Amino acid sequence: MSEARGENNGSFESAQPGWTLLFLAWILAAGAMLGSLFFSEVMGVPVCSLCWYQRIALYPLALILPMGLFPYDPKVARYVAPLVAVGWLIALFQVLLVAGIIPESAQPCVQGVPCSETYFALFGLFNIPTLSLGAFTLMGGLLFFAQRTKSS
Repeated sequence: MSEARGENNGSFESAQPGWTLLFLAWILAAGAMLGSLFFSEVMGVPVCSLCWYQRIALYPLALILPMGLFPYDPKVARYVAPLVAVGWLIALFQVLLVAGIIPESAQPCVQGVPCSETYFALFGLFNIPTLSLGAFTLMGGLLFFAQRTKSS
């Protein structure tokens, strides 16, 4: 009986920190996806080209990450890393564009909704591009540590 218990402890308990980090990354991705849909569909905030590209990187994360939870597969962090990196880079570009560090002449949104305009600011400080950058940063960190805590 104790041998069986020892075998089970080695598989689940050693994977539990990585599983928890992966679960938190999935909750963050799902929350960010629902938040982006709330802003655009419920509040009517227009979506610029850079926001669409960030959504293209974000939405698959909400579908792929839970596939690595049941059964736990720490390699899923590797599979989604390119999506997180691309989303992070686009979000960083938009944050720098909104801050005025990148000139508006480099703005890809020449027609329609301008990428440098702020339609919403949480607490008057965090606009949507900043929230996106924060979400991709946190997801990247969670996935990095989930990959590092994988069971040997």
